[in-house]
Amino acid sequence: MLQPWPRYGWDRRQFLRVGTAGVVGTTLPFTGRKTIAAEPGTGRAKSVLIVLLSGGPSQLDTLDPKPDAPAEIRGEFSTIGTTVPGVAVCEHLPKLAQRTQRWSIVRSLAHLEHNHLLATHVALTGRPTPIPRGGSDLDRVESRNDFPNFAAALDFVRPRHDGVPTGVSLPNYLIEGPLTWPGQYSGFLGPRHDPWQINHDPNDANFRIDSLSLQPGVTAPRLQSRRELLEGLNRGRSSVGDSGRATSFGEQQDLAFSLLTSARVAQAFQLNQEEAANRDRYGRNKFGQSLLLSRRLIEAGVPIIQATMGIVQTWDTHVDNWGRLKNTLLPQLDQGLAALTDDLTATGLLDQTLVIVMGEFGRTPRISTLPGQTVSGRDHWAHVYSALFAGAGVRGGQVVGQSDASAAYPVSRSWSPADVCTTLFDALGVSHDVSVMDPLGRPNHLLNGNVISPLYTGIST
Repeated sequence: MLQPWPRYGWDRRQFLRVGTAGVVGTTLPFTGRKTIAAEPGTGRAKSVLIVLLSGGPSQLDTLDPKPDAPAEIRGEFSTIGTTVPGVAVCEHLPKLAQRTQRWSIVRSLAHLEHNHLLATHVALTGRPTPIPRGGSDLDRVESRNDFPNFAAALDFVRPRHDGVPTGVSLPNYLIEGPLTWPGQYSGFLGPRHDPWQINHDPNDANFRIDSLSLQPGVTAPRLQSRRELLEGLNRGRSSVGDSGRATSFGEQQDLAFSLLTSARVAQAFQLNQEEAANRDRYGRNKFGQSLLLSRRLIEAGVPIIQATMGIVQTWDTHVDNWGRLKNTLLPQLDQGLAALTDDLTATGLLDQTLVIVMGEFGRTPRISTLPGQTVSGRDHWAHVYSALFAGAGVRGGQVVGQSDASAAYPVSRSWSPADVCTTLFDALGVSHDVSVMDPLGRPNHLLNGNVISPLYTGIST
């Protein structure tokens, strides 16, 4: 039995056979339009790269250290200075510290969801996650009731017909046991708008996406002949009373054919074309090679790429927070982001690419030890957390927002996932009046927050 579209590992036959999933009603309300002022740099981005730190990194041990706080809050790491006078980051981000002139550090993101599933949906859609009547937080797994994620919503309002997908998510789908994280696909918009999901490790020596290249002996005319045959079969299917399903099936086949003949996208996945030294700069690990692949997808013209740095809860450091950050997570992220920053800057692509590095929330200010454990860590915390923004008109070399002495709450204006959503779409030039309709015909304004204006103006609000 075929799995739903977003979970594919991209097998050619599955890709051409994929069908549709049912779309059911949604409980999302229409909350009304907000007035959002345009800011300098609006519409400068051709691509957006979301580097998702799934599980939620600690703000205190990364981008918002508190060296003067008590030890039970400060943690084990020291700080290092950056290229921005008076701004310090964790000692295990030395390459980032040397490149902060390219980045804005936002230290006052905040929302209300401390559960991974709910917070991920909020982070990737800008919308709160409805809980089923009589249900619990854990019932909020992925469903066709979800609000569409950024790539799916953009595909709905700005569809493409050139063989380049609107969205690509890599290198893994967020699934743990029976739980599938919501916010990863098109939700109530239906599978037609699902972003690509690449479930392969780009660091694997055998990494390739076979479904994006024609097999030996299959020429373009032969592929067109197959397409005409399938179109005839679809017409026959629609004549026997299943026109809705046939139409959706045909749309997926049209997408499949356009992808198979898209040289730009196919070449992006040929990581073996990169010089070995370039691959080494990014790091020979899943983090680094995923960022390298993301850069190549930006070059291919993909509008929204999501690179998830790890499987679910990779950054969920309840246990051994400092060991995991020091030995693996921060060094790999630091190296990969440094190489990405350098490449996008050198090619001029940073001017037209918005890069966002964030988790779904942060970690608790106070250190704790879980029952039965001996190594301490930090728990979930959504009241304040940090993120990085760069490119497409964002002013580098600054800090936006401020947390209190414990990195527990904002002491300046806070910014929400809805504001991140609005900033992202504003950067892509999406009209502030655009709405998406849910299955009940209710309009939902896509830009439902405010542009994070200090990113562009350097003036706090």
